[in-house]
Amino acid sequence: MFKKILIANRGEIACRVIKTAKKMGILTVAVYSDADKDARHVELADEAVHIGGSASRDSYLQADRIIAACKACGAEAVHPGYGFLSENEAFARKVEEEGIVFIGPKHYSIAAMGDKIASKKLANEAKVNTIPGWNDAIESAERAVQIAKDIGYPVMIKASAGGGGKGLRVAFNDKEAFEGFTSCRNEARNSFGDDRVFIEKFVEEPRHIEIQVLGDSHGHVIYLNERECSIQRRHQKVIEEAPSPFISDATRKAMGEQAVALAKAVKYQSAGTVEFVVGKDQSFYFLEMNTRLQVEHPVTEAITGLDLVELMIRVAAGEKLPLAQKDVKREGWAIECRINAEDPFRNFLPSTGRLVRFQPPKETMFSADTEHLYGVRVDTGVYDGGEIPMFYDSMIAKLIVHGRDRAHAIALMREALNGFVIRGISSNIPFQAALLAHPKFVSGDFNTGFIAEHYGKGFHAEDVPHDDPDFLVALAAFVHRRYRARASGISGQLEGHGVKVGEEFVAVVLDARGQHVHKSVSVTDFHGQTGSSAVTVGSNSYKIDSRAQLGNIRVEGLVNGRAFTAQVERGAGKNPLALRVSHNGTQIEAIVLSPLGAQLLSLMPYKAPPDLSKFLMSPMPGLLVEVSVQPGQQVQAGEKLAVIEAMKMENVLFATQDGVVGHIAAARGESLAVDQIIMEFA
Repeated sequence: MFKKILIANRGEIACRVIKTAKKMGILTVAVYSDADKDARHVELADEAVHIGGSASRDSYLQADRIIAACKACGAEAVHPGYGFLSENEAFARKVEEEGIVFIGPKHYSIAAMGDKIASKKLANEAKVNTIPGWNDAIESAERAVQIAKDIGYPVMIKASAGGGGKGLRVAFNDKEAFEGFTSCRNEARNSFGDDRVFIEKFVEEPRHIEIQVLGDSHGHVIYLNERECSIQRRHQKVIEEAPSPFISDATRKAMGEQAVALAKAVKYQSAGTVEFVVGKDQSFYFLEMNTRLQVEHPVTEAITGLDLVELMIRVAAGEKLPLAQKDVKREGWAIECRINAEDPFRNFLPSTGRLVRFQPPKETMFSADTEHLYGVRVDTGVYDGGEIPMFYDSMIAKLIVHGRDRAHAIALMREALNGFVIRGISSNIPFQAALLAHPKFVSGDFNTGFIAEHYGKGFHAEDVPHDDPDFLVALAAFVHRRYRARASGISGQLEGHGVKVGEEFVAVVLDARGQHVHKSVSVTDFHGQTGSSAVTVGSNSYKIDSRAQLGNIRVEGLVNGRAFTAQVERGAGKNPLALRVSHNGTQIEAIVLSPLGAQLLSLMPYKAPPDLSKFLMSPMPGLLVEVSVQPGQQVQAGEKLAVIEAMKMENVLFATQDGVVGHIAAARGESLAVDQIIMEFA
């Protein structure tokens, strides 16, 4: 077994590999960029080597520097994680040529599966179902139209070297096929330096289901069941689960056996994933093979009880797989939510900066360790007070739960999301909460178009209706009364003017339309018990028990005998007097006052917010890579004004109305803060 390995990656996957390596008694070496000098993976590793500048191209994509780091520290093997160089055939080959073990498949397997056209031909030869289509490069848009007509609409036009949603179009007629081919070709040439394009049948109501495979250097290959990955936004996975709520045992077996056949055809060693598109009739077709560890591998670990990183390391060291196909388990149900640094209420714009608070829910599952339990697992590469840099992807953490069945897993995940405290930046937790509560998701009735269908016009606060909104008001009143009770016990108060706790209150709640809603509330201690109160909101009654310490954001307890987890904080919203309460994706701001105080508040004059329509402000922190207009220029609504780069994505800012550019306040190459003024209109 290896004595020391280097992890050629960053973030949560680097921390994940370090965790298993330590369990195995293997020393670890981290590599880091300028932006990651204080990162969690650097702290966790036994050694760390600086490899360059903040941008990926100056550090984590520098193959020669990573190999040099291996030699300098005496690492016998390198684990690439996912992304960066993990599926780079030239890197894997060069590592091997330098006498270092690549903890992943052999370079020839990566090469065979890395080209979409070549991989489809290999799949056909291995008798793996492939989508009807034209798998050779197409030379012209006219030829693309003819091929599309022969296959039958709708068709999917795809770049051979595409990925991440780039170089992909769906066409339903000749015009769309002609235009889609031209767009795909240009996009592929610009993004990948490879303009080869092919066409295949578009499967309607498709599911994205993938099979985890595992092979060793002795010719053994097994499959570890499937993962359901159909909940996607713009071709990026949002929620994954294992097993799939859709496919039958017969389909699972057939898909697994075909995945194994393909892996054997390329002499696959290590963990890999064969992705399929599955139609509504459970017909399935090969999409591609990912020759690396997947982001969503923890859900497979949960239901099988296996540590995929450990098995990758053991296979790379030449060991045989410790289990046969008949030994693979499928216990319970696992779900993973990708917690990303983005603002779902602002069209999912990236959100970077300091994590003022980062308190993930308590981990109760130790999949890939000594025990295999139902519960919660958190994989992350960040920490409280750390920084989310603009140079890499937006993932903050992966939240994984393992339940007895799917309903139990959904309930566990909703509660875990309730307790996940992230402050300083925005996260997609409210969106995840909405997805988990959606009736179609709960019933398992969805496909890859689910998010586009139900949230095609963006995501809004009203998209997360609470099943008992008065509970949020009751919790605000409960916490407010506890603050009052604590204040009343402070010594030295002026006689006759001390803080009175009171039992009758009015909760002034700001609703979705910005209007104040007054609700009468009563709060009384329950038989004199501290932390236990009877709360009445209108006609609804709640017995709330919680020993949560005042000042803690996360509040856990019982309401009418049922456990709950919520988040409550003072002064965090628009009004410094308000309590902000979050539960099941819904958030309210409530000011809890005495009846007289509420009456006086209603007499306060309304202060209108400032008019900012004359300014273009940065909607996110990022790098200003382009200013597309000049002072004095007349612009029309929809015209491009500027481009901001953040988290490997370019975000184009357009004019919302006609106008004339006045002063330009920010220069190309400047790092922008959120709401920083870029330009002013005359």
